[in-house]
Amino acid sequence: MYNSKSPKAEEFISHEEILDTLAYAEAQKDNLALQKEILETARKAKGLTYREAAVLLYTENAEILEELYSIAREIKEKIYGNRIVMFAPLYLSNYCVNTCRYCPYHHGNCNIARKQLSQEDIVREVIALQDMGHKRLALETGEDPVNCPIEYVLESIKTIYSIHHKNGAIRRVNVNIAATTVENYRRLKEAGIGTYILFQETYHKENYEYLHPKGPKSNYAYHTEAMDRAMEGGIDDVGIGVLFGLSDYHYDLVGLLLHAKHLEDRFGVGPHTVSVPRIRPADDVDLTEYPNAITDAVFHKLVALLRVAVPYAGIIVSTRESEQSRAEALALGVSQISGASRTSVGGYVEEEEENSAQFETNDTRTLDEVVGWLLELGYLPSFCTACYREGRTGDRFMQLAKSGQIGNVCGPNAIMTLKEYLEDYASPDTAQKGEKLIEKEVEKIQNEKVKELVRAHLDELHEGARDFRF
Repeated sequence: MYNSKSPKAEEFISHEEILDTLAYAEAQKDNLALQKEILETARKAKGLTYREAAVLLYTENAEILEELYSIAREIKEKIYGNRIVMFAPLYLSNYCVNTCRYCPYHHGNCNIARKQLSQEDIVREVIALQDMGHKRLALETGEDPVNCPIEYVLESIKTIYSIHHKNGAIRRVNVNIAATTVENYRRLKEAGIGTYILFQETYHKENYEYLHPKGPKSNYAYHTEAMDRAMEGGIDDVGIGVLFGLSDYHYDLVGLLLHAKHLEDRFGVGPHTVSVPRIRPADDVDLTEYPNAITDAVFHKLVALLRVAVPYAGIIVSTRESEQSRAEALALGVSQISGASRTSVGGYVEEEEENSAQFETNDTRTLDEVVGWLLELGYLPSFCTACYREGRTGDRFMQLAKSGQIGNVCGPNAIMTLKEYLEDYASPDTAQKGEKLIEKEVEKIQNEKVKELVRAHLDELHEGARDFRF
């Protein structure tokens, strides 16, 4: 039985409910009147039900789709403005006891060079990231209780926060590690993490169990209920996602929305972020085994639907996507992207070894090139971490996001963090573009006192001061 408030995975992600939803939605694929009615609901920026989103997912009507994309852009602008948050992944270890069929880190892959960063290695990696200009990291590890225990992750977080090189500092560490216990989530919270991220991979239980034949991750319920335990452990910012292409994308989109609804209904706080990776080539992974791989057109439709269905959530697109694909996704509601990513352990200091990366990246540009590109497109690259550091997490953040008021603090903070980047790391060309955009963005600030204070802080940043925030 479907029960969105149940703590049991197979009740809040009900297979029968998903199948019923998909059957209903497919039957409405030519019902333009209903689709237009759903679009009008979406325009209010209050979200859609999973059934409403599924109806729009099945439509192929060009007029409906164009209106969907237009509304997605409107909602992104209303809630997040033109800000794009920047981050980078940091891979700590690729030791793994799981046997995930789609991941080169799987336990049976003898081709990959197994590595774990020492604390000294982490210092070097973080300094390399700071020298690019990054302020926000997402920690990634394989699952191995012997080679990568929770104590190692906690020590690594402490090391990262302690590193201050020139004007560099990592101000927010998000963590993407395997499902764990309430107690371990509590320890991660106490260590000062930002968002806890865990991809479901697929919500289709039968496919999930086939794709994860052995290891702790093979337990579908334990993995799917991880966010509940994270919330119980005090982590109120969580990030969900699926790896599109492992199962039918219709099924996984509905599962993703059911998960978001469950967190909202049970804990009063939906997901802080939603990631939309899709399966990519990698060592020891044969993509011909994955007939559900999605096209660019489907990928961008999914991004737009997520923006209108869960308007308050940050939507993340990684360097798995090409420059062109990321540009299209940005126009449809994406609010966070990675830059200059390395998907191997130690990849920021040393050249990535062949077969050492978790997946192939399509966007291999430097961070400065990505920032300059965003500026050319009219976006405001943001290195802001203020909400996490000011305690605007969980329901406090959601209240601001849902009311559209988050921009009152995010806009000024984004401007000031961009100024920091321009002063410390940008190429002359990027700096020139950035200064022009900052002038325009300051003029948009409606509160005159805030505008005056931002201008004063910009002058102070130019003179060498750092880390202002609202």
